[in-house]
Amino acid sequence: MKLSVLRNLIIIFTFVVVAFGAGYNAGQKGVNVPYVSRPNLVNTTPTVTQNVDFALFWEVWKRLYRDFTDKKSLDPQKMVYGAISGMVQSLGDPYTVFLPPTQNKETKDSLGGHFEGIGAQLGVEDKKIIVVAPLKGTPAEKAGIKTGDWIIEVDGKETTNWTLPETVSAIRGRKGTKVVLSIVHKNATKPSEIAVLRDTINVPSVEWSMKTKDSDKVVYLKLSQFGDPTNAEWNKAVDEIEAQIQQDSDKKIKGLILDVRNNPGGYLSGAVYIASEFLPNGVIVMQESADGSRSKFEVNRTGRLLSIPMVVLVNKGSASASEIVGGALQDRKRATLVGETTFGKGSIQDVQELSGGAGLHITVAKWLLPSGKWVNGDGVTPGVKVENDEEKPDEDLQLNKAIEILVK
Repeated sequence: MKLSVLRNLIIIFTFVVVAFGAGYNAGQKGVNVPYVSRPNLVNTTPTVTQNVDFALFWEVWKRLYRDFTDKKSLDPQKMVYGAISGMVQSLGDPYTVFLPPTQNKETKDSLGGHFEGIGAQLGVEDKKIIVVAPLKGTPAEKAGIKTGDWIIEVDGKETTNWTLPETVSAIRGRKGTKVVLSIVHKNATKPSEIAVLRDTINVPSVEWSMKTKDSDKVVYLKLSQFGDPTNAEWNKAVDEIEAQIQQDSDKKIKGLILDVRNNPGGYLSGAVYIASEFLPNGVIVMQESADGSRSKFEVNRTGRLLSIPMVVLVNKGSASASEIVGGALQDRKRATLVGETTFGKGSIQDVQELSGGAGLHITVAKWLLPSGKWVNGDGVTPGVKVENDEEKPDEDLQLNKAIEILVK
């Protein structure tokens, strides 16, 4: 999720690169590092109060250049990126990550709804790379990849200790190429190898249709992610839905179903925007910072679907921003939640752009439901629990239950 607070990115970047500059000046201690093997330094002023001796860093740097057999593989920029990645990974938070330029671009492309790959959103659970949700109609879904699958290998390489961006980068690739995943399905005892042919992935954030039962109708509104185009696509859909409601002179439209199943989330600002469509005022989500202070994100616009009866569909693939929307509407008693307990990602990442096209995602806070509950690891529990039968993929019991609730 993207924290909608302006931050001084220059200070953050200086902290990242200054550590190495400070180490060279204060910790060189007679180590002669060849000029060609030393990256350009932006600053030499430490930005931390504690005294850190970087002599060891530069000692290792020198010895690699002196002793490593394959001199052609000594890439100073790549080595600096690796050192920064190691520093960030040492925090032990899977969602605080450094993104080299290529990975940063891939991450932004996915939120833009257009990229090349297999179409699966990934997450971390118990230090394992897992599938949060395969996107509808993508190669991942067609190949049989499911929510909760544990990815243990990518093209024969183990994912142990891989970061999320590293895994995404390994799975992504040009349209028409193949990637082989070794996957452990939920409740399986042995891994399965699945070959997936990469394709161009176009992910519409919003789709809607009308469901009918007998002579009654229900608006079905599918929200796939909270990305860059989401708000514009949402407004277009709501325009069309409003027009349908106004034409419903015989009052056959009984309610609305918002489906955020297998929605892995996205921008925090997007979650607030969507939830504001259905709530007249009040708190949608709270942010709790490291010092325990809390700030509230409230309804920020006049919604157009404030009174229509509604159900929200959720499952274990509903994460972060989709949990905020579903949880807020349930907490505020605006909607009935139907389905399964959600993923349980309760942290906020500030997305920061760095020099040279790199990026940094920093976990800056927890997010809490209006009730004050932190759902991290536990998820949001729906008021009406319904599980779909995986053996009958064409039978949507959760959707049927939502229609039943609205059409009485």
